[in-house]
Amino acid sequence: MTTSKPIGPHGQVDAADERERFALDLFDILWDRYRERVTYAAAYEQVVADAGAKFVNDHIAFRTFACQQPLTGISSISRIFEALGYVAAGNYDFPNKHLSAIHFQHSNPQFPKLFISELRTWELSPDARQRIQRSLTDHRTGLSSATLARLNSIAKSAATEGVELLRKTVGQFQELPWPIPEKDDVVALNEESQYAAWVLVHGYYVNHFTSLINSHNVDALSDIEKTVAAMKNAGIPMKDAIEGQARSKLRQTATQAVVVDVPVRDKNAETTMPWTYAYFELAERGDVPDPATGQQSRFEGFLGAQATHLFEMTRVSQ
Repeated sequence: MTTSKPIGPHGQVDAADERERFALDLFDILWDRYRERVTYAAAYEQVVADAGAKFVNDHIAFRTFACQQPLTGISSISRIFEALGYVAAGNYDFPNKHLSAIHFQHSNPQFPKLFISELRTWELSPDARQRIQRSLTDHRTGLSSATLARLNSIAKSAATEGVELLRKTVGQFQELPWPIPEKDDVVALNEESQYAAWVLVHGYYVNHFTSLINSHNVDALSDIEKTVAAMKNAGIPMKDAIEGQARSKLRQTATQAVVVDVPVRDKNAETTMPWTYAYFELAERGDVPDPATGQQSRFEGFLGAQATHLFEMTRVSQ
C-alpha cells in the first residue's frame, strides 16, 4: 500500500509560463482541500496507484447564484479563470432546475475544463428569493479589476506578490462569500431547490473534480465499467447507474456525495448541521467527427441530460 500522499493531478501538468503555473497551483490547493473532505477521491487515487494507472483531471465544477443586486452568478468566479487564460466553450440550459451553465477551456489541452453553473433565482418562488436575498445582501466584494489584471500578467509579478495573490484567489473559493446562513432558510430552500440550499451553505467551494477514464492507460481500468468495479471493490459507494450508452461520446458516473457538518445559525446561535458536500466524478470520452474536416477527435463538451442527473447527487432528503 502507498503511504505517502500522491502528487496532485495538476502538479503533473507542464506549465508554459508563470501564469499557467499559478493556475495549476490554485487547482492543486483546491484539490487538496476537496480531497480531505471527499475521502472517496483519495480512495480513487489509491485504486489508480495500485493499478499503475494515471489520474488526469477532466474538469472541475462550481455552483453559483444568479442575482441582480448584488450582481452575482457565473461571472462571480469565471472572470478569475478568464484572467488566467480560460475562454467560454459551451453553453447549457437546465429549464426544470432553473439552471444555466458555461464550460470553459484553456489553450493548454492538459488543463482541466471548468463547468460553472448558476441558479436563475428570479424563477423561484417569492419566499425562496427572499431567503436567498437575505444572505446575498452581504455578499463580499469580488476581486477588483486591478487584481484580475495582476492575474492576467502574473509572469511579471514578484515571487512574494505571487504568494499573496494566490492566497487571495484561493479565498474566493474556500471562504463563504456571505454570512453564515440561517438553518430555517437552508431547510426551506431545500424543499424547492436542493441546488439553492447547497450553494447557500457551501458558497463557491468546488462541487466536484473528475477523473478522465481515457487517461488511465492500463487494461484493468481501461473503461468506465472496469473503473467502477474496481472502486466498488475498494469499498467506495458509487452512483447506481452510468450515464450514457457504451461507445457514445460521453459517459459519466460518480461516487456518492459525502456529508459534512456545515455552520448555520439557529435561534441567534451559531451551530452546525450535516449536509451533503461533494462527490467524485468519472468521465469517459468518445470520438466525434469534426463537422468541417470529418476527422475524428475526442468530444470535449458536456451533455445536458447527463449533467441533470449528476446535479441530483447532492440532494438531501428531509
